[in-house]
Amino acid sequence: MALYRQIISLFFIIAFPATAVSQKIIVLDSTTTASLRGLSVVSDKVIWVSGSKGTVGKSLNGGKTWQYYTVPGFANGDFRDIEAFDAKNAVIMNIQKPACILKTTDGGTTWQQTFSFADSSVFLDAMEFWNEQSGILIGDPINSHFIIARTFDGGKNWQILPPSRSPIADSDEACFASSGTNVRKLTKSEAVFISGGLSSNFFYRNEKQKLPLNQGKASTGANSIAIKNKKIMVVVGGDFLNKNDTTGNACYTLDGGKTWVIPEKNPSGYRSCVEFIKKSQWITCGLNGVDESNDDGKTWEQISSYPFHVVRRAKKGNALFLAGSNGRIGKLESM
Repeated sequence: MALYRQIISLFFIIAFPATAVSQKIIVLDSTTTASLRGLSVVSDKVIWVSGSKGTVGKSLNGGKTWQYYTVPGFANGDFRDIEAFDAKNAVIMNIQKPACILKTTDGGTTWQQTFSFADSSVFLDAMEFWNEQSGILIGDPINSHFIIARTFDGGKNWQILPPSRSPIADSDEACFASSGTNVRKLTKSEAVFISGGLSSNFFYRNEKQKLPLNQGKASTGANSIAIKNKKIMVVVGGDFLNKNDTTGNACYTLDGGKTWVIPEKNPSGYRSCVEFIKKSQWITCGLNGVDESNDDGKTWEQISSYPFHVVRRAKKGNALFLAGSNGRIGKLESM
């Protein structure tokens, strides 16, 4: 009997070898040509996007159909980031002229401008929310200090941190408004952010840590950070003017940002966004495709050649969506 069981076990090992579950990106039908860089996946069913031409879009059925709006007065606006809380409530960020925040409470039918900068030189990069009330906004430096603002009422009102409490930027150091993910919550009350340009750094509290990424030009540096826990984080970027260059386009930390490590195998080119999925699995996207890591950022494998700007996981659920130029929207599915 023991020999019989061994033979049966051997048969199943040979006939059905254990393989890792592979992933694929499917492109969904979309009815806009806007460049989409803002993406907020509320649940497996509710997804919001935002982007150029004053565009905001929403799906309530997991991406099967989409409804798009052009926000009145912002036909030339560029909403590079969006934070949605449900099917009715969302906050969007216009990057410049005017650099401002707008909020909807009726599913996108109407929008109220809740915050605006009088200085026309202000350029906003990203938002992050801890919950439906508490959020943070980051913008490029003015007079060598990064712009940081906080809200505690869901984006209705914002308070700008004074320069004395704002991190100091190096010469020609800034942030990229490429996917709304260069600032992320770390704990229930703290956030971290990353920068690029001539200098690329990781910022936590009053500490500033140089990143081992491609830097030294206006088009180089860190674009996105994702967080698994207080210790494990991944940063991606590179040179957006050279989409196929894999030099210095990713790094990861296992000690909360004290030290940063270059992957054994980098993503397949410049990457504008990275997202933690589960366990040791991460995903990153850019102008020449999508890569996946199953070992906390140590090695990456390309799983799609479709270009995307942003990738986000559902806050409540398991769905993962991507968005990019020409209204392209994708979804990650297991094969």
